[in-house]
Amino acid sequence: MDSRRSKASKRERQARLTARAARGPAVSARPASSMAAIGLEAEFVVVMDGAPVKPEDVFGSPRQIVRGPLMHRTGRSYHLPTGSAVYFDTGVIELATPMIEIERGCAARAGRSLWESILFLRRELDDWQRRHEREVRLVGFSTHYNVSFDVPADERHRHRTVERLALLLTYLLPAPVMLLAANRQSTGIGVRPRGNRIEVTADFTPDAALMIATATVIVGIVREVMTWPSYDLAELYRANLPIFRQFTPAAHSSRKGWVARYSCFPRNPFAAHVDDDRWDVCNGESLSLREIAGRITKQFWPAIRRYADPFTLRLIGGVMAGRTPSLLELADRPPSYESVGQLCSWDDLFPEHELPRSRYERVLIRAIHGDRLHLGRDEWYTPTGMRGWSHVVFRRERDRSKHVFSLDYLLRHLDDWERC
Repeated sequence: MDSRRSKASKRERQARLTARAARGPAVSARPASSMAAIGLEAEFVVVMDGAPVKPEDVFGSPRQIVRGPLMHRTGRSYHLPTGSAVYFDTGVIELATPMIEIERGCAARAGRSLWESILFLRRELDDWQRRHEREVRLVGFSTHYNVSFDVPADERHRHRTVERLALLLTYLLPAPVMLLAANRQSTGIGVRPRGNRIEVTADFTPDAALMIATATVIVGIVREVMTWPSYDLAELYRANLPIFRQFTPAAHSSRKGWVARYSCFPRNPFAAHVDDDRWDVCNGESLSLREIAGRITKQFWPAIRRYADPFTLRLIGGVMAGRTPSLLELADRPPSYESVGQLCSWDDLFPEHELPRSRYERVLIRAIHGDRLHLGRDEWYTPTGMRGWSHVVFRRERDRSKHVFSLDYLLRHLDDWERC
């Protein structure tokens, strides 16, 4: 009897392990990925017939804007066919790209994904306008640049936390991000610790090339500083970086984090002349905003170049050297902010034959399009939804049971999936 029970117990354990393997990796509430990744988010104010409105009050759901089917992600957010998610967030429409693995050209891929989604949403709004005889504009509000924080647990300590890294970056990133992404009416550059990622916040930039340049500089600097042995502020001085004197960051207005607001400086850097006005830095020099941004960029140039495509690398160098104008050099905020997708749009800067999609993008787009996946000897699975950013929900065709696979698990089957 004991022998039979032992054998039955072993069979049950084996059955549980087999079922668990079929379901894929366990689901985590936080994005789980074996590769470091970046992602972009953009927020837009909706102006209808000349007056700002809350999209949730007017449309109720993104399903009322988009004509075709949408894949549900979580809550009231949905994935567009482009791979990005769309949702309404406290009075604005927000678009968020999928995770894109960090490698050369990653910022260009993220920028392409975001701007393709802007173009898709704008076309759907154009049709909605015609059907309802209303005018709808998307006004650029903000852009969020997300970079994985993947320092191994055994290398973290009280001087090397994501919170300390965010504070350190608040002293380091403002000058180059201002020069590439801001305008004369901007109010601040923020950095927020988000557990397993760093989120840099800035105004929306109505120029795809400049937004991609900003993302490239951010990912290069953040990933390089992440390797430092300590995230104490003293590291900035030891590295002889030009840090603003008389600068004190403020608490971020939303969630935890810090922001380099215009009022944190002796005078408003967004309204100052980028070449003529001088700023005292901590090594005793007096430098222009362009010189501060240029020196920081130059010091991190090897890391920036590691992730940049050739076109964006030239653009960054041109802005820092003054050969290409910054939006801060214009007399005022450009009118293109007021009608994103119409006065500024995507010009296919990086066609797929020159810059292929990232593997994470390819997995997600397969899932969103509902492509069936063949696993095992003769099991077929149909994607039905997303769970967070990093897991896809499937229905097994044999018994209509639900299964959840992580993106990393699906990456191992991507080639077969695409052949199918």
